[in-house]
Amino acid sequence: MTSPLFSSVHIGGREASHRIVMAPMTRARSTQPGDVPNAMNARYYAQRASAALIVSEATQVSSQGKGYSFTPGIYSREQVAGWRLVTQAVHAKGGRIFAQLWHVGRVSHPDFHNGELPVAPSALPFEGKIWKVDPATGRGEMIDSPTPRALERDEIRGIIADFRRAARNAIDAGFDGVEIHGANGYLVDQFLRTTSNVRTDEYGGSRKNRLRFLEELVSEVTAEVGANRTAIRLAPFLTARGMACPDILPTILEAVEFLQAKQVAYVHLVEADWDDAPQVTEEFRKPVRARFSGTIIVAGKYDIERTNWVLERGYADLVAFGRPFVANPDLPARLAQRLPLADFDPATLFGGQDHGYTDYQPMQ
Repeated sequence: MTSPLFSSVHIGGREASHRIVMAPMTRARSTQPGDVPNAMNARYYAQRASAALIVSEATQVSSQGKGYSFTPGIYSREQVAGWRLVTQAVHAKGGRIFAQLWHVGRVSHPDFHNGELPVAPSALPFEGKIWKVDPATGRGEMIDSPTPRALERDEIRGIIADFRRAARNAIDAGFDGVEIHGANGYLVDQFLRTTSNVRTDEYGGSRKNRLRFLEELVSEVTAEVGANRTAIRLAPFLTARGMACPDILPTILEAVEFLQAKQVAYVHLVEADWDDAPQVTEEFRKPVRARFSGTIIVAGKYDIERTNWVLERGYADLVAFGRPFVANPDLPARLAQRLPLADFDPATLFGGQDHGYTDYQPMQ
């Protein structure tokens, strides 16, 4: 019996012969100064162009949106030119690629912002670490994020405008579409949750108000590049980084209803992937599918058995794989042929050069 993972699907503006997506993964290898994508990044993505769709590493929409060392941006002319190298390389191999648009919010550090505090919906302390390179040693380490400052109303509207400009820049750079990063405790996610958003204006309090930032942001991006080139990633079951909100599941379901009305390209649901993480229940998957008839991508430690299960039941249309793509640039072929998967070197995940990045070999 053929696995549903290897049936055709329409995604990223084309028909793909399988349903394996390359998930967004921060690799921290942009050119400095300026956080500019480069030829090495282009080689890395082109090597993995056999994915049904590539979602790029998270890409800050402004300097304010940065929270880790060496992550790329998409707001300067040089960055757009660098990303054009990437998209041309992927397209030359027959691939499709969306840019993941990112503002980290409070998950940042003053060293990235000329000593200014990171921003967030509310000035709340939280447990969060960011990866930062020490300029004296050149070595990266995980360091604590400070308590952020709360955004003013006008600043919120400015960030929405930054996302809209970044979406236009992405299309100008040759991306097939954009995925708004609304997951993993970053800015969009921070607005959604009562544990990170205690605002008393129109962006906080009620579920409707906490959804306002997401809805205004999606509306602006779809107006700029089209709903068929706009997607979003959400993390319903995230609890880390002070994000264990008791109202998040019904909030996500209301967001999905809005996204259905907008007819976005897809909704990407990232599941908590640590060992003792809460399981995503069918009681949640069913209402998501009932509310969203478009394309759903899921991600989070999926193996072939779990992949077949979620696809056969119609809870998802594609499955995204992250770290398996690091050491296995030909991951779709390996999964199709049930070939063994190579292991990646965790010491080379963040920062560095070609070693642990572009030097993993396909199966012969």
